[in-house]
Amino acid sequence: MEAAQQIQGPWLATDRVIVDEAGNVALIQRKNEPFKGAYALPGGFVEPGETVEDACRREVNDEINLEIYDVRLVGVYSNPNRDPRGHIVSIAFTAKADFARLKAAADATQAEVVGNWRGRPLAFDHR
Repeated sequence: MEAAQQIQGPWLATDRVIVDEAGNVALIQRKNEPFKGAYALPGGFVEPGETVEDACRREVNDEINLEIYDVRLVGVYSNPNRDPRGHIVSIAFTAKADFARLKAAADATQAEVVGNWRGRPLAFDHR
């Protein structure tokens, strides 16, 4: 999706809070606008014919090379102004993963494990 493209929506997306046993969280640094260069939770759009759970797993694998488990629903975030591209509804999940294979891919320039992630400025409404 191009940076200047405005989404009519609402479009459906998923976001993940992936934690390890110590409570550290996997964050990406965004490669593209909006919020290029900012840290964010891994996430992305649900494709036609795909469940939100499958989209969750696919996006995590595509963005940071991780297999996730213990996936649990956090909530639905539907504020029409949460994304500058347009009305995007995000279904957020928590999940666990072994961070040994963590590496940036797809839409991420960097992937890292962060202990005090709540203190960082994050893209969108990910705080």
